[in-house]
Order: sequence, then structure tokens, then C-alpha cells
Amino acid sequence: MRKMRLPHPSRAYLADTLALVLFFTTTGVINERWVAGMSWEQVLHARLIGGALMIPVGRPYGMWRDWVMSHAGDTRVSRVHWDSLALMSFQVPIYAGIIAISGATGWGLVRGVLGAAVMMLVLGRPYGAFLNGVRRMFGLAPGGEKPMSLNY
Repeated sequence: MRKMRLPHPSRAYLADTLALVLFFTTTGVINERWVAGMSWEQVLHARLIGGALMIPVGRPYGMWRDWVMSHAGDTRVSRVHWDSLALMSFQVPIYAGIIAISGATGWGLVRGVLGAAVMMLVLGRPYGAFLNGVRRMFGLAPGGEKPMSLNY
């Protein structure tokens, strides 16, 4: 019987990080400019900080999502719920720091954080599907399919 070899962990790191950077650079610009009301200069600053922070947190988020998704049932509603919870619980606190450091203050900061929270709830499942698609392109199994699986 042939033994299945797991892909190198760096492929999982690259896939999870690439997915996070591509997806959330786009959605971050939308939220920062049109919801938080930040200037283009502040948006650029936030995206540069966000991009730098996404590099070390891409894989940890992927692992976090896989663990949270292990609680999801087989229904679409359950997957949407758990994907949204995973994204919101991990990313909103990081995002709040990013836009605060980038110059959002007062009600702009509050609107930006609330806007991000709503976006994370809405985008949880689309991002989860996007992440799984990027993982497939890297020859990796989609995450969160098996209980407690890290799915390198």
C-alpha cells in the first residue's frame, strides 16, 4: 500500500497568505475609503501596513479557520455561520489596529471597525471558498473538511 505524502508546509503558508493578501487588499480599500471615509493617503498607508501584517498571519488564520470550521455541520447555513465567525473573530481586532495606526479616529474609526465586522460576517463564506480554491491551485486539500485537521 502506497503511503500518502503531505505537501511541504511552505505550500500551505504560501497559499493561505496569497489568498489573504489578494482578497483583503481589495475589500480593505472599499471599507477604508467609502465606509470609514479615510483619505487615499490613509488608505495606502493602511494597505501597506495590512499587507505587511498579512504575511505573518496568513497561515495562522488558515489554521484557525480550519479548526473553527471543524465545528461546522454539513448544511450550508452551518458553514456560512462558522466561516463568518472564524473570519470576524480573527481579523476584526487586527484590522482595528491597522486603521487606527493609519489615522482613523473617532467616529471614522468606529465606522471602519463596524464596517469591517459587517464585511467579515458577509464575506466569511466567500473568503472561505476563495481560500479553498487557492489551496486547490497549490495542490492542497481544502481546509476545515476533517475535524481538527490542519490540512497542510
